[in-house]
Formats: sequence, structure tokens, C-alpha cells
Amino acid sequence: MLRDLSIPAVSMGLLAAFVGYSASFAIVLAGITAMGATDEQATTGLFFATIGMGICSIWLPAVTRIPAAVAWSTPGAAFLAATAALPGGFGEAVGALIYCAGLIVLTGFIPTLGRIVAAIPKPIANGLLAGVLLKLCFAPALALGSIPLLALPVLIAWLIGLTWNRLAAMPFAVLAFLVVLYFAVDTSGSTLHTDTGWLPAFTPTLPTFTIQSFFSIALPLYLVTMAGQNVPGFAVLELNGYPVERQPLIRKTGLVSLAFAPFGSVPVNMSAITAAIMAGEDAGRDPATRYWAAMTSGIAYVGLAFAAGLVTSLASLAPIALITAVAGLALIPALVGSISAAFSEPAQLEAPAMTFLIAASGMTLFGVSGAFWGVVVGVLIWVSKVIANRSLDH
Repeated sequence: MLRDLSIPAVSMGLLAAFVGYSASFAIVLAGITAMGATDEQATTGLFFATIGMGICSIWLPAVTRIPAAVAWSTPGAAFLAATAALPGGFGEAVGALIYCAGLIVLTGFIPTLGRIVAAIPKPIANGLLAGVLLKLCFAPALALGSIPLLALPVLIAWLIGLTWNRLAAMPFAVLAFLVVLYFAVDTSGSTLHTDTGWLPAFTPTLPTFTIQSFFSIALPLYLVTMAGQNVPGFAVLELNGYPVERQPLIRKTGLVSLAFAPFGSVPVNMSAITAAIMAGEDAGRDPATRYWAAMTSGIAYVGLAFAAGLVTSLASLAPIALITAVAGLALIPALVGSISAAFSEPAQLEAPAMTFLIAASGMTLFGVSGAFWGVVVGVLIWVSKVIANRSLDH
């Protein structure tokens, strides 16, 4: 294994870890906090989510010898950030995270569940994803209106990075955020907690399991994770010529997600963006050795996990509008992609449109969130149109 190690693989792995973490840590923090987590619980959740990425990013490539990139569920965290907190507080949210991880594990053992998810029409799945992301993608514009002097430097840095290289957009924005935090945010009344040590509290949150949390949070989170992360992640690997056995990979990421869910960790899953970085020729001329790029990213994630306390403390010093603005910027490419895919079939526009609108509305019915009802309504409209078209053909 060590003879396959190369400088290109290591450099691409480090780049992927930096891009992956800087582009989405704010989203994960926003999602955990929106579910009612305290600062300590948010730090713990971020730590275990990052450790989960690291473990899987080392484990999966070592077993499969392919650059199997792993990330936390960024769309899932965005869904949590845009969803109203559950009545049972963070304990009920943790119960939903455990439900979701359990569904992922079951999918890894029962292929039929994967086929059921795959049977959801792609425009509807993308309509759900777009609806989940929309609210958080408003955040940069809202921040520009409410705190322009703080938001404008971040937006300009993001635009400069985007103009230079799409992958540089979020790292530039995060660097600008740190500069703004240092020079423009009054931290005299705040305390940067650097004396808590490298490790957060390892005390799990007592979960509360309810039917409402299953349908409102767990099931939409599972669908978004599978359709918005795992499926594109597998597709990138296959596009680069790597054989992929999906069930074992889903099973392993599900087991790690289940182990860390009691600590408030969002699920981990296959990644498309970082896989694209590490599966190409930049990670080495020989495709058989590029798995070291993914393993290097895993080692980097493990190291970044120990910065969770510092990251959470820095985030707590900034206005919430600025944090969500950074998170929203990271989601814009995913929003554009999901909207384009949602309306890619001219004969079926109403179904994804209703899924998108209901999921984005923030409505609840019978205590269940709009993300669930958006899929239900979208599938009903889709099926009814298919049946109607078949009747006309006959």
C-alpha cells in the first residue's frame, strides 16, 4: 500500500479536505444549532461529524482501493437549518438523526430500500433538494441588506474566488469571514473558549423517538442524503472508470453515522465534489493509486475534528446573519444544479414544481414538515400524469 503513495495524491487529498471542510462547516453548525443544540452540543456534533468523515475516508479507500470520497450530508444539514426545531428540542432531533442513520444502514443491507429511493423520479428528488436549500440560499442577500459592511467583503471574496476557480470560491469567502471577524466584529463582550481542551464533551444526548420526528426530519433527511449525496457520489466514481459496489459503501457510512448520531452528528455519505477532485489525473497518473488521495483527506479530516471547539467559538462571535450568509454561499452551486435537474423534463413540470414549493414553504401538516409532503404531492402528480398520458395513447 505504501508504494502507491504519491505527492499528487497527497496534495489533492489535502486540497479536497480543505475545500470540503471550509465549504460546509458553517452549514453543519447552522443545522445543529437550529435543532436546539447548545454551544457545547454543537461543538460535539461538529467534532463527531468530522471524525466520521475522517474514519470513512480512510476505511473505504483502504478496503476498496478506489478514491471513495466521503463527506457529511451538506444538503441534510441545510435541511435541518431551514426546518423549525422539534417540540422535544435537541433530544428529539438526535432521535431523528438516529432514525435516519438506521435507514441508511438498512439500505446497505436491504437493496430493495435503495431501489425504492431510486424509483422516486429524479426531477422530484431534485425538487425536494432545491426546496430544502432555497431558504438558506436567501441568507447572503438578507445579510447584505441587514449587515452590508460585514457581508460585502465576504461576497466580494467569494466572487473573486469564483472568477479564478470555482473550487476557490468558498475558501476565499471563509478567509474573508475570518478577516471581517477580526477587524469589524466587536468581540469585547464575548469570550473565545480556548481553555476547554482539544476534545469536546463525549456525553451523548438522550434521544427522544417520536413519529413526528421520523416523518418531519428523519425521512426527508434520509431522502436528501441518498438522492443529493450518495447517488451523485457514486456517479462521479463510475464516470472516472472505478467499479463501485454500492451496498457495502452505504452500509459502512451508515454504521459510522449510526455510531455518532447520539452525539448530534449529521450523517456521513459519499461525496461528489471532493470525489471529482481526487478521482482525476491531478491525483496521479495511475488510477489504481489515487485511493491515497481519499485516505489523505481522511487523515486531514481527523486532524480538523480537533479544531471543532475553536471553530464553534469563532462562529459564536459572529452575527448569526453572517454565519448563515457563508453557509448560503456554499449551497448556491447545489441549488442551481438541483433546480436545473428538477425542470429538465418539459412534460413533467408541475410535479417537481409542487415538490419544490411545498418543501421550500416551511409549512407543516399534522405536525409533519413540508419536505415530506412535498415528495408525497409530487409523486402523486407525477403518477397521475403518467397514467393520464398512457390513457390518451390508447
